[in-house]
Amino acid sequence: MSRQPDRLFDLLPQFHRRRDAESGGALRALLAVVAEQLDLVESDLEQLYDNWFIETCADWAVPYIGDLVGYRALRGYEEAVSGRGAAARLLSARLAPRADVAATVANRRRKGTLPLLEATARTVAEWPARAVEFGPLLSGSQPVRLYPGRPERATARHLAAPARTVDLRRGAELDLVDSAFDEFAHTASRTRTPASAGLFVWRLKPHSITKAPAYCVDRARSLYTFSILGNDTPLMTKPVPEPSPDHIATPANVPGFIRRRALRDRLADHYGPGKSFQIWRDGENRPVPPGDIVVADLSRWRYRAQRGQVVVDPVLGRIAFGTRTAPKRGVWVSYHHGFSDDTGGGEYPRERPVRPGAKLYRVGPDEDDSEIMDAYRRWRREKASGDAPADAVIEITRSLAYQEQIEFALDRGDRLEVRAAEGARPVIRLLDWYSNRPDALIIRARGREDGDCDDCGRPGPPRVVLDGLLVTGRGVHVSGPVGQVVIRHSTLVPGWTLEPECHPVQPEEPSLVLEDTTACVQVERSIMGTILVQGNEVRTEPLEIHVADSVLDATGRDREALSGPDCSHAHAVLSLHRTTVIGEVYAHAIRIAENSILDGFVHVARRGIGCLRFCYVTAGSRTPRRYRCESAHRPRFTSTRYGTPGYAQLAPGCPPEIARGAEDGAELGAFHDLFQPQREDNLRARLEEFLPAGTAAGVVFVS
Repeated sequence: MSRQPDRLFDLLPQFHRRRDAESGGALRALLAVVAEQLDLVESDLEQLYDNWFIETCADWAVPYIGDLVGYRALRGYEEAVSGRGAAARLLSARLAPRADVAATVANRRRKGTLPLLEATARTVAEWPARAVEFGPLLSGSQPVRLYPGRPERATARHLAAPARTVDLRRGAELDLVDSAFDEFAHTASRTRTPASAGLFVWRLKPHSITKAPAYCVDRARSLYTFSILGNDTPLMTKPVPEPSPDHIATPANVPGFIRRRALRDRLADHYGPGKSFQIWRDGENRPVPPGDIVVADLSRWRYRAQRGQVVVDPVLGRIAFGTRTAPKRGVWVSYHHGFSDDTGGGEYPRERPVRPGAKLYRVGPDEDDSEIMDAYRRWRREKASGDAPADAVIEITRSLAYQEQIEFALDRGDRLEVRAAEGARPVIRLLDWYSNRPDALIIRARGREDGDCDDCGRPGPPRVVLDGLLVTGRGVHVSGPVGQVVIRHSTLVPGWTLEPECHPVQPEEPSLVLEDTTACVQVERSIMGTILVQGNEVRTEPLEIHVADSVLDATGRDREALSGPDCSHAHAVLSLHRTTVIGEVYAHAIRIAENSILDGFVHVARRGIGCLRFCYVTAGSRTPRRYRCESAHRPRFTSTRYGTPGYAQLAPGCPPEIARGAEDGAELGAFHDLFQPQREDNLRARLEEFLPAGTAAGVVFVS
């Protein structure tokens, strides 16, 4: 449609406009079509002018402008531009970053400087980094017998360098030994490739939790953990921007884990509004003052807080109060924890489809409904009276814990979405409410499934969406003729809940039970435990289960991640896309599995259906036909315990068949779309370009 459809018609004399209006307006409609084409030509001319400048040019023009100033596009740009989808667009933006092209000339003038290496890591790989020159930190001892009378020659070789021998009285500096901020001299190691400089990069991202309830671990209500699950979680620094382009990164500028001594010495840099963490007690609006904070080692809870003290251990994520001054109405915390990507329940931004016909019910302390079931019952009442449609959205506004019995009984045609508001991560804690029945989050459909059809004039089966939630204590139970269950950006805690060391409390219990249902399950960017399928294999067709960009964790590779009762084959057809499966899979069939890791035995009943492509499969598995799959080299993870920062992350020493085994050269598994191998290759290529001749730089992954 033209921006001004009558722009040409208004130029005609009034006599012709009047005659055209009397004859039906054919001339006006014709000129509106011509004006629309004229707008297209003008827009193309405007874009051609914008393409002369790097700030306003189209994405396809970025490498051409870079070629004018001698910028070399990174490898893989042509393939990324020719690809389709959000992943291809994301990869093309990382391979030819607009900011990197714009700063090409200035970067060449700064060639060989440490701040430039850090800026290169941020622009090319989007990793926070600290550059370190290894030469001044290299010490070499010489035999004293060769220099009689001159013992000073047997000390560090670079006497004028800032590096020095170890002083045991400098505790703050000793705390940084073998880190990116170590300033002591070290001897050369023959096991490592010599490098003139090192670039320490942080891959884990700081994820925020805002004013959420802490977890009380004792009846005296004086011992707490920052994590609502009761597990130890190290606190992470919220990075602050560097003050100038020539600044070398400090611990405050990178998302590193907070050390006890660093927190004690620089408490004001980490504690307070908008900083790394904050603590409230007894429902007060005013947080705990910094003067009451004491930093200590709370391993095994040996340290005893004195009256009025609030003891914090950032390494374990624990809080201790004095026994006589323990909070009576609870503790709330804001903090940052580390994770690889925006997956599972979290406060990160999420893209959600717009549902204009749905009615919104907000749940929170300051809303009309304070509990989830209150909003659900109100929707049922209003729907029965005709005041609400069959499409409803229950939005939870705060990062609080909701402890209630949840059961959604849906009619045909119902559409229910339970989601977290933007910037919130609500926790649904399912407790022991009943003694003679399960206490899961129940989703069931009423009525029979015969004749369910959206095209036959009758309402179809109900659909349910869980978005942005963290469910702990129990799992989700689906039964009846449900049409679709969508779980996205959510976490169904594997093993239901966690012990302090992140071990699952109930490792063999399922996170999702599909019992006598027709539901099509769709899991997107989520973390969940075992899926158990119970159904009639004679009268019903296999269920459709689609999992993408997610982690399916059975809490052990020798436990069932997907199965039927008693380790039988699940009556389901599984589809996996960029997914990490930790555990065994027993399914009726696997329709498609691509760019995924199946770290456990796989056995399908029907091998003639589907295929596996670019996947890791455990040796000896019974699968459909395979295309370029790997079985000889097992994946190596930083951690396989949910709750740890490096959960499901491929370790730096992971075999390249896994770390670069996807069809586009990225890693297999849930974090495929991070394109870590491509970012590392591009960073190394840029380092070679900006380093002085004859020097080399190494990339060290801190996290």
